[in-house]
Amino acid sequence: MGSENQETPDERINISHSPPSSSHSWKNRIFFPTLIAGVAGAGTGLISKHRKSLGLANVSASYAANFAIITGCYCGAREFVIATRKTGPEDLWSSAVAGFGSGALLGRLYGGQFGAVRYSVIFAVAGTTADYTILKFTDVLRDYSKRIYEDFENAKKNGNWLRLPEWFPIKVLDEEELAAKRAREEQFLAQRERIRSLREEEDS
Repeated sequence: MGSENQETPDERINISHSPPSSSHSWKNRIFFPTLIAGVAGAGTGLISKHRKSLGLANVSASYAANFAIITGCYCGAREFVIATRKTGPEDLWSSAVAGFGSGALLGRLYGGQFGAVRYSVIFAVAGTTADYTILKFTDVLRDYSKRIYEDFENAKKNGNWLRLPEWFPIKVLDEEELAAKRAREEQFLAQRERIRSLREEEDS
């Protein structure tokens, strides 16, 4: 009876690694970047040189709206290209295509034909670079978290989980290292005392 309710390790792994829902992916890859871009735009407006002539609130709101519109269009286009090509977020070609398309559309609205060409290239380069940087940073952060977890699990298995991990900058010395440190300190004090006594003899 009790064994029927127990889950095997493979079942727990499958549950914990279940693919995220579409709404969760939409929030992470469209809504949150757009919100962050809006906040960054408002912060840019705070240090803009036009804040005195046009008003701080107007400039901040304008920057926030523009940043949010640009980011939202790019992220939406990227998700559309990913769904159409049936690839994943790690596909940088989707980022390039999305940047080219969204940049051409917004550039056409704001700057005509020349603006469409100009902004399509800028959006493609900037969007692809940003996605590449985020992917690399995510991999580094995942490896770092995995290493910390493995160190903690190994320490628990060895019965010394209260010890600091190897990567921690502060080291705890064992008895042999403490004895060697004390010997070096005593040798240093003896040399300093010898130098002081020699100076006193020379002065006398």
